[in-house]
Amino acid sequence: MKIINKISELKTITKELKKDDKIIGFVPTMGALHEGHLKLVKKAKKISDFVIVSIFINPTQFGKNEDLDKYPRDINGDSQKLKDLGVDIVFFPDAEEIYPENYQTVVSLSKITKGLCGDRREGHFDGVATIVLKLFNIVTPNFAFFGLKDYQQFVLIKQLVKDLNLDIKIIGIEIVREEDGLAMSSRNLNLTKSGRKKAGLINKVIKSAISKFKSKVENFENSDFIIEYIQNNLEKEGFTIDYIELRDRKNLITVHSINEDSMIFIAVFIDNVRLIDNFSFGEIYD
Repeated sequence: MKIINKISELKTITKELKKDDKIIGFVPTMGALHEGHLKLVKKAKKISDFVIVSIFINPTQFGKNEDLDKYPRDINGDSQKLKDLGVDIVFFPDAEEIYPENYQTVVSLSKITKGLCGDRREGHFDGVATIVLKLFNIVTPNFAFFGLKDYQQFVLIKQLVKDLNLDIKIIGIEIVREEDGLAMSSRNLNLTKSGRKKAGLINKVIKSAISKFKSKVENFENSDFIIEYIQNNLEKEGFTIDYIELRDRKNLITVHSINEDSMIFIAVFIDNVRLIDNFSFGEIYD
């Protein structure tokens, strides 16, 4: 496995791979890798000739008072995990390499970024879209792999690829969860012991609401009632609610009539750590 820090060096390699008709699989990450990330890598290994993983904590997707400085970092541990899985290249640039002096360009999507995290994290998705497009242009992958915990991000990236006619297949991988149902996230490392114990309640409470809906328990056909049920049960355990919303999984439009395409999206704070998750009422995922 080779670790590369420079864009020019990586582009030279990927150009040669393209000449040889190699299938490039790409997994963009911000590091502090957990089993969710590794599942993406394993999928990439199965369908690609050459796998590239990027590790870059992108400063432009963090807003004021967000956790850029506290975001977990473990390049040595990450590198060993990726080496053990047979990754070919780790792209590990610094911020100056990605955003050199006088950098001016920002990529923005007009609709997908409205609501959910887009309304709570000003500029976040502009930062996401910009870094993803830059990385796609550097790596020129055939396939790119993303976890579905950041579902709004996943939909955004698919729209970006479609709108800009990029020859890249975006593959989403289902959320990997801890034994208590908490979605794996690098930010989980910032939880206290008590906060981590409570965090598993997110899964428990929402799965309970979905089960009651499917069992036709009275009032649980009502989306507002379901949201109130989830909010009340989490707030009494010390969670601060950022949002709980029901939306269509294909276009992220708010729904009031629940069906197989409906999803619950949630963002909460515990221990001042912001956790996001999503749950489907039907079979998932495309």
